[in-house]
Amino acid sequence: MFGKKKTLKSIENCSDNIKKLKKAIDNADSVLIGAGSGLSTAAGFIYTGERFEKYFHDFIDKYAFTDMYSGGFFPFSAQEEFWAYWSRYIYINRYMPTPKPVYEKLLDLVNNKDYFVLTTNVDHCFQKAGIDKKRMFYTQGDYGLFQCSEPCHQKTYDNEITVRKMIESQGFSIDNNGSLIKPEGVTLKMSVPTELIPHCPICGKPMSMNLRSDDTFVEDVGWDEAAKRYKTFLKSSKNGRILFLEIGVGYNTPGIIKFPFWQMTMDNPKAVYACVNYDNSICPEEIRKQSILVEGEADKVIDELLGMNR
Repeated sequence: MFGKKKTLKSIENCSDNIKKLKKAIDNADSVLIGAGSGLSTAAGFIYTGERFEKYFHDFIDKYAFTDMYSGGFFPFSAQEEFWAYWSRYIYINRYMPTPKPVYEKLLDLVNNKDYFVLTTNVDHCFQKAGIDKKRMFYTQGDYGLFQCSEPCHQKTYDNEITVRKMIESQGFSIDNNGSLIKPEGVTLKMSVPTELIPHCPICGKPMSMNLRSDDTFVEDVGWDEAAKRYKTFLKSSKNGRILFLEIGVGYNTPGIIKFPFWQMTMDNPKAVYACVNYDNSICPEEIRKQSILVEGEADKVIDELLGMNR
């Protein structure tokens, strides 16, 4: 229904729009946060540059990978090497401390509201920030879960213990804060022991990450329950003063957050749609009068909003 040709960008002063957003948060009876990858980027989860080079320099040297994400699609010839790469990928993006407290600050903004979080992020940052899991729906999976690659059954498995063993088998150590350390003089291994390769406990086929990339994605009991809670939240706030607060959402999967937020705002004259995005804050012309568009880095916008409470 919606397309870029029907959307409008803000021509208003950014600072003024942040003030409008603060007022919208204060006046809302409920807040639905829609969080995309831009929020995690603002929190320091960068998939290129120094962070990538620090933990994957050997893979970069061997395969000329340019970023962490694209490296994840490389057709490794051996499962031992595949899991060496992916165990690092999973650990630093799921189990290591979040570099910046952006998620904690965002929750501070809405902790006195009836709020819910819908996110396409799979890095567990909201949970690490202390959110009640009953207040969120992570639609695209979780780096911290394995599933059968077939899949032969609809169940997922926590992977932290296995991933830690894989990490340590490559020569890394893990400090008290959960960060990876490469001891001096140690040459990292680019493979893991065969016995650490995860296999499905039911059919014996290789496990995979619980990430929505094709039709093999497992929607387990936890996923189903979160989906039901999301529907319940929408039903209870359908006709009220709800703020649809979209942060860092792009056009990779607009049908999950962006387009539904636009449609629900259009259907409710009491609703407000707010879009915080680094360089692509837009809305359809049909809801322009109900929208607040803020272009800027999410962490700086959140800091400014919090500063208005002081």
